[in-house]
Amino acid sequence: MTHISPLPNIDESMFDLAPVSLWLEDYSAVRTLFERWRAEGVDDVVAHLRSQPQCMAEYGASIRVLKVNRRTLELFSAPDLQALQAALAQVFKGDMHEHALPEVEQLWSGANAFTNQTVNYALDGRRLDVHIRGRVLPGHEERWDRVLVSLEDNTAELQAQRRLRESENRARALFEHSPVSLWVEDFSQIRHLLGEVRAQGISDLRTFLKVHPEFVERCMREIRVLDVNRLTLQLFGAGSKEELLSLTHKVFRGEMRESFAEQLLDLWEGRLFQQREVVNYNLGGDALHIHMQFAVLQGHENDWSRVLLSLVDITARKKAEAYLEYLGKHDVLTSLRNRAFFVEELNRLARKGPWPVGVLAIDLNGLKALNDEEGHAAGDAMLRRAGEVLAKAVDEPACAARTGGDEFCILLPGGDERSARAMIERLLTLQELNNQFYPGQALSLSIGMAVAASGELLEAAVHQADQAMYARKNQYYAEQGLERRAS
Repeated sequence: MTHISPLPNIDESMFDLAPVSLWLEDYSAVRTLFERWRAEGVDDVVAHLRSQPQCMAEYGASIRVLKVNRRTLELFSAPDLQALQAALAQVFKGDMHEHALPEVEQLWSGANAFTNQTVNYALDGRRLDVHIRGRVLPGHEERWDRVLVSLEDNTAELQAQRRLRESENRARALFEHSPVSLWVEDFSQIRHLLGEVRAQGISDLRTFLKVHPEFVERCMREIRVLDVNRLTLQLFGAGSKEELLSLTHKVFRGEMRESFAEQLLDLWEGRLFQQREVVNYNLGGDALHIHMQFAVLQGHENDWSRVLLSLVDITARKKAEAYLEYLGKHDVLTSLRNRAFFVEELNRLARKGPWPVGVLAIDLNGLKALNDEEGHAAGDAMLRRAGEVLAKAVDEPACAARTGGDEFCILLPGGDERSARAMIERLLTLQELNNQFYPGQALSLSIGMAVAASGELLEAAVHQADQAMYARKNQYYAEQGLERRAS
């Protein structure tokens, strides 16, 4: 058995009982190996080892382990030094070679000490992340035959760091590829401004904002956008995060001030999670209807320095809702108000006025004959022409509606008999212009008029206007020498 000389200047018991892994090694063969490589013309030892990986194994084989302490045996699950020495090929394997390059480079450059973060493997197969510190012991600088190496096991720490990086990478991937627009913002300065207002003795923020609307603008300017994800760039038509963040004044404007004021009121009341519908604008100037969720992130409740906003584009839904609302109040064929809206408006005027209320009952002459002779497409075209005339003639607060197949009605709030007659003249003038524009059969309207004064039944005026319209319609057919319903 080879005799190992005592450790120079080191108490044997201190070495054996040290709480870190200690190795006493002989690097003299490494020094000889380096001399041979230099003689062979090697200048860059790292490049040399990477181009000839077998030389890394030769380096490892040149290191001779002389002694280890108890902590080393425990760390590597070795029963004794002999078992550890016999299994060194298992201890120093795989990715350890790449990790050892900094150590080799330091020794190659002539240093008598080195540090390195590397990988070893215990005899039971466990991967060990270790921080190495090595030093040629004093008096052995010429031969390197005594090198003291300490290994600090930082496996748990590095594994925790790796897990943290993996978690951060997953979070970043979820953020970047989220199917909704995400914004990370800093509201800490807004919290500070609200605190200043509260310190002034203000308790009613809503009233304060009405008196000082400039405070809302000031708070909006203090929002710091820290990050946005990819969908945000697509949604707002931005080529890069830098472009979007430099043009946020184009995104948050108009109606956004009112919704942001409500957001401030919620924050004032301590509501750190909020939902609301807002209007933003893309960089092209188009309005975006947005469902926004706002949340101060956990751990930042005391300073609001991290706030997450998720924005869902509901523009298509809003357009669909607006169209459905339009359909509920408009006649699709003529684009005038429909009967449902007319009845609702009639009831409203009956309750509230303003009085008097003028009523015009209007019927399209000759529609049945046109349908029978040229088909319903021609009849529909004539109805659309009637709608064009009525829409052009009527301005708010007056209301023009299609109340039946070829029946229309105009309500004139605050309209006396003179106003009603002026409307009839306007309709007849527009009817004439319409007939000049469209070839073929002429548009012809029969119009009846009535006026309801305050205290009179509005429904009675509608009935009276209907009777006047039918009388005018009968007169039209008599003048034409036709039966009213004949083809």
